Amino acid sequence: MANLTELTKENFEQEVFQSDLPVLVDFWGPKCVPCMGLMPLVEELAAKYAGKVKFCKVNTTENRRLAIQVKVMSLPTFQFYNKGELVAELNGQFGQTEIEEKLNALIG
Repeated sequence: MANLTELTKENFEQEVFQSDLPVLVDFWGPKCVPCMGLMPLVEELAAKYAGKVKFCKVNTTENRRLAIQVKVMSLPTFQFYNKGELVAELNGQFGQTEIEEKLNALIG
């Protein structure tokens, strides 16, 4: 299983803004059916892009303030960071093709 870093308001800055690698942050909730459906894909992509992109996830039910702080208003939402800057975002309906397009743009 791929290594996905669980983010909270305590470690978000260090894990995302200070990361040497580009970062994908998966904002999800346990009652969000599309979010749960994307989980296996996220783990698969985390393994595929290991060493190139850091994969993190935020349980918005447990970290509501953090989600609001980074302006996540709907689920599922994926945010893509590079050198501490938010460079892309996907929300609503999206799948593997859209995620991989953003990941490939992120790593050049």
